[in-house]
Amino acid sequence: MATWDAVLVGSGINTLTSAALLAREGWSVCVLERSDRLGGAIRTQADYTLPGFTHEVMSSWHPLFQGSAAYAELADDLHRRGLEYVNTDLATGTAYPDGSAIVLQTSLEANVAELDRFAQGDGAAWQRQFEEFMAHADLSFGVLSTELWSPSGLGLGQRLFRSLGRRGTLEFAGRALATCRDWTTATFRSEQAHGLLAPWVLHTGLGPDNAVSGFMTQVIACAIQLGGMPVPVGGGVRLVDALSGIVRDAGGELRTEAAVARISVSSGRATGVALADGETVQATRAVIAGVTPTQLYGALLDSADSHEDVRAAAARYRYGRAGMQIHIAMDEPPRWKGADAERLARTAIVHVTPGLDGVSRAVNEAERGLLPAEATIVAGQPCAVDPSRAPDGKWIVWIQLQELPAGRVRGDAAGELDVGDGSWTDELRERYADRIVSRLGESIENLSSATLKRVVLSPADLEALNPNLVDGDIYAGSCALDQNLLWRPFAASPGHRTTVEALWHVGASTHPGPGLGAGSGYLVAKELTKPPLHRRLFAKLPKVSDFTSDTRTA
Repeated sequence: MATWDAVLVGSGINTLTSAALLAREGWSVCVLERSDRLGGAIRTQADYTLPGFTHEVMSSWHPLFQGSAAYAELADDLHRRGLEYVNTDLATGTAYPDGSAIVLQTSLEANVAELDRFAQGDGAAWQRQFEEFMAHADLSFGVLSTELWSPSGLGLGQRLFRSLGRRGTLEFAGRALATCRDWTTATFRSEQAHGLLAPWVLHTGLGPDNAVSGFMTQVIACAIQLGGMPVPVGGGVRLVDALSGIVRDAGGELRTEAAVARISVSSGRATGVALADGETVQATRAVIAGVTPTQLYGALLDSADSHEDVRAAAARYRYGRAGMQIHIAMDEPPRWKGADAERLARTAIVHVTPGLDGVSRAVNEAERGLLPAEATIVAGQPCAVDPSRAPDGKWIVWIQLQELPAGRVRGDAAGELDVGDGSWTDELRERYADRIVSRLGESIENLSSATLKRVVLSPADLEALNPNLVDGDIYAGSCALDQNLLWRPFAASPGHRTTVEALWHVGASTHPGPGLGAGSGYLVAKELTKPPLHRRLFAKLPKVSDFTSDTRTA
């Protein structure tokens, strides 16, 4: 029976980050992963389409991690183990059906000029919103990097009140609840600006008409200008390997094909886990579970070990829209259409959409169980940032869709596809991918002729790769307001500390939500390694030297 200070269930970005931080503090840690590889939604696969092409099967882009507190603390250790980030000035853009395009860069001056191209005054509006955001960036980013149900969360609220006052605090909270539609249309005049920003709401698990989506739009817009769209040279596996290296070098263990069947609880305290093969692994200080609430309370914990109201709330936890991935290996770089073709070919992520209303319409169709007639296409171009991903002269297009129905498909909004019984058959998957690729071909003139091979992953395929992606929900749970921020994963058990002593919950289902920011893993590791209360209080007391003075000056 192996015994460790901490046992971590799953090996996504949050559990790996927690493990690395704990290992650096001298904890003995063991990471247990059910699949045959570490990384969770980070799944880099060489030769996935053809020899020489390295694809990110699911997650791909790392602006959240490179801008995170975890990266700031671990960067030197990660770089020593081979992690290298590359970036681009042309972070994102939107291509419209009429051939026009707009691009967001990492330069304030360039973005001011870009927005003014479509509506004079929008550039000044961009600069104004950026400066206003940055004036209180510690508070805005603090909402997403603080354990809200904790003394730290209370401290953030007190800082907000001291900084802005009563009226200003109410205004800040009110603006944070605004929708993307309300914020973008009130801030910018041009539809191109609206369509540049609205698709990014999808990357937070929201739609442009959801509460809080305006706040998230502003956070992402400013973060992209500040940090661009970095990726690791060679793929996200380099980050996984570097984090794993920190753990192994400290004497920790990371095991694959080690499915956890049960979390062991004794006298109300988590004491370890039992594996599916019967092996027991003990934890003397913490068990950290990187799973969904459904798995945690419905499978891993015995009903006698959790509160009835918490189990009932976990059973009601809602999953959001599904996703799809389409991977294309090309024989040559893409030839985008329109006057901005050259810039689009060098842009990391291009959204193809009619604009704000197009995003809203596709979200609405998906939430009604329909395949969107005109889904927002997230066209990632990793070779524009890291040319090593494909052989010389070749190219990869990484396509992500975030507006597909959760569960069974009820119909096709375009009235073209027979969805059968609503399950994701191979036929339905490929026919819907045909629609998407055909639409993208209207913006990339050589997409069809230069395609060497295509691989498509339906929502069912994504869940088969990672059980946290229930029904293909790539964000591991709806991010509607009642399951977001203070209330994530759900109001009966918010935050990361569970009702079982020494059992902690991390991952996309927990605050601050989805993305490769490692936020929940970082917060739990810092909570576990902070000094005891008496030491923290003692550290704040004045030192004896503060009361002594040089007698020569007396």
